[in-house]
Amino acid sequence: MKWEGNRQSDNVEDRRDSDGGGGGGDDGGNRGSPVFGGRGIGIGTIVIALLGGWILGVNPLTILGLLSGGNAPTAQVQHAPAHRPPSDDRMAKFVSTVLADTEDVWKDVFSQGGSRYQEPRLVLFRGATPTACGKGEAAMGPFYCPADQKVYIDLGFYETLKNQLGAPGEFAQAYVIAHEVGHHVQHLLGISDKVDQQRGRVSQVEYNQLSVRLELQADCFAGVWANHAQSARQILENGDIEAAMNAAAKIGDDALQKQSRGRVVPESFTHGTSAQRVHWFHNGLQNGSVKACDTFSARSL
Repeated sequence: MKWEGNRQSDNVEDRRDSDGGGGGGDDGGNRGSPVFGGRGIGIGTIVIALLGGWILGVNPLTILGLLSGGNAPTAQVQHAPAHRPPSDDRMAKFVSTVLADTEDVWKDVFSQGGSRYQEPRLVLFRGATPTACGKGEAAMGPFYCPADQKVYIDLGFYETLKNQLGAPGEFAQAYVIAHEVGHHVQHLLGISDKVDQQRGRVSQVEYNQLSVRLELQADCFAGVWANHAQSARQILENGDIEAAMNAAAKIGDDALQKQSRGRVVPESFTHGTSAQRVHWFHNGLQNGSVKACDTFSARSL
């Protein structure tokens, strides 16, 4: 992937030298765990128990809210002031450049649609960090918190992506960020809020199906980014598309469940199958259109 020398985003917070800390507000004795429906839920415990069923693209509001049947937390979060990453940190420079590229693409897309793009912030952390969605932990994988409009990532996840999930390559790493920014786009468009409103109104299986469509749309939006970035800046090199497709395939619900449990439970899917994730990323990549990413109207995923 051709990225060196391109613009870096100013919207990156480096918390890697902080002590992590807990979630925002008073959670009634379960400090550090997000609170849904009056009950504290340990994110790390759930993720370990499910062995990474949503290791990429996890949305705490969707997943944890579904598990507890409660509402999203709105408590304010306080933490030590963050700073920009050091200039000699190559991986931080990489994610800052990818984030800047998503900013440029979505700014143009929103402008063409007659609206203004509000840039998200990206937070680098180690181990754990407070968020407006509760305590974020590295075991969750990268995630987007709509309550503070920030993408969170422990860069150690890229080692997991490469060594444990078998998805190496810089463009695979960029796909991870673009997927999370896709969730931010959904938030700005009001799509994720509409899905969240269905919690408690539909069955768990039906809500899982809505979650799958939400995640596949974020994959498609990642493809839209790649399409526009390639047209404007020719960022792709040989093997990049294959790397992203491989990453999408490795984190399909069926692949992860088979790897962790030895069996597949389709009604529990929250992100889509490997084939579905590859299809929708490729769809966005080929069309470069937000309208082409309407997974909610698609009769077949």
